Amino acid sequence: MNDVSPAASPVPHLMTSLTGPLLQLEAQLLHRQVAIEGWFRDQFRATQAPLYCSVDLRNAGFKLAPVDTNLFPAGFNNLGERSLPLCVQAMQNAIERVCPRSCGVLLIPESHTRNQFYLESVAVLKRILESAGYEVRIGSLLAELSAPQTLSLPSGASLRLEPLQRHGERVGVAGFDPCFVLLNNDLSAGRPPVLEGVAQPVLPALALGWSQRRKSVHFGHYRDVAREFGARIELDPWLIDPYFRQCGEVDFLAREGEECLAGNVEVLLESIRLKYREYGIDREPFVIIKADAGSYGMGVMTARSVDDVRDLNRKERKRMAASKDSQAVRQVIMQEGVYTFETVGDPPAVAEPVVYMIDQHVVGGFYRVHTGRGADENLNAPGMHFEPLAFVEPCNTPDCGQAPDAAPNRFYAYGVVARLALLAAAREMAAHG
Repeated sequence: MNDVSPAASPVPHLMTSLTGPLLQLEAQLLHRQVAIEGWFRDQFRATQAPLYCSVDLRNAGFKLAPVDTNLFPAGFNNLGERSLPLCVQAMQNAIERVCPRSCGVLLIPESHTRNQFYLESVAVLKRILESAGYEVRIGSLLAELSAPQTLSLPSGASLRLEPLQRHGERVGVAGFDPCFVLLNNDLSAGRPPVLEGVAQPVLPALALGWSQRRKSVHFGHYRDVAREFGARIELDPWLIDPYFRQCGEVDFLAREGEECLAGNVEVLLESIRLKYREYGIDREPFVIIKADAGSYGMGVMTARSVDDVRDLNRKERKRMAASKDSQAVRQVIMQEGVYTFETVGDPPAVAEPVVYMIDQHVVGGFYRVHTGRGADENLNAPGMHFEPLAFVEPCNTPDCGQAPDAAPNRFYAYGVVARLALLAAAREMAAHG
């Protein structure tokens, strides 16, 4: 984790011609802060938050909304060093709730051992768990791993991967019987039999892996949360909620389901145009089409008209036909495209905030930055880099004496919208039992 001083904490430039509606939104969140925090406490008492979560946000200046919610977050290595104490305290609270007498945690990561950036994230996550007072061992799902393997990382850290062992209803590694299993593997390739029916708590639950989870289900829960929240503070939920529609049984290579895609894109574009007219927004609407299950920014495209769906060439169809672990894309979500009018650096590069939470607490985040992408494009793509977003003050303590877009207040707005997505994930998790 990189140290970031307050002076170095990046606060992005936001195009001033578009700040009016956002300033109104931020001002409203600040004005209703006491009611908002009380509402969140009530909601998370009723529905337990996921153990951890990250949320990708987009800030269009007239709209601030989540576009993805990850229940198996990577990227802990991109958080600032000053986030570590918050992470440790929140992790202690989260694990004590799940396993009050826990002293051992089995961490199960992704299997791509050649991705150095991901392995650095696992090393930081392990450090957080150990700093919270838990013995941590790393159990690997790699089928070819028959003995412990130590990986040296560029940061100087190392990871020791060990083969998983199953004894009756308990899972662990040699000489280690954990109280609790923490998954950092999104299960895109399916549910591992070795983890089925184990006696220890396994979080997130196997049913929340991408072999079963659907983004459209999550954003259905988020739509309900946004409406409830909007009614609570007298806010148009569209300002924090991207429209979406879903198509199942598509085959990009065989051009099956094309009319479903085109029809839904057309409906979404017209719905967005109506809201743009309502708010006097002089921008071209666009729609993001992506796999309804999956991560890592794969299987994503932008549509500005129905022709963009009908005119895909063979290369583009092939790219959309498969997601992580070569899983075939058979269902897609079409989501209102949210511009990002935040920029970081000189020369300016488009950026989007990613907010990290452990239990119900915001613990930090970073900006995903891409010098080769535009304000209406997916930034989770090769060529991206990260700038730590150090929450100079805790995210639930805005400074009402400053302007709405001052750093603590902008970050407070990020934290509110991210926690709305967290609450949607909590309801999604509760629905799975």
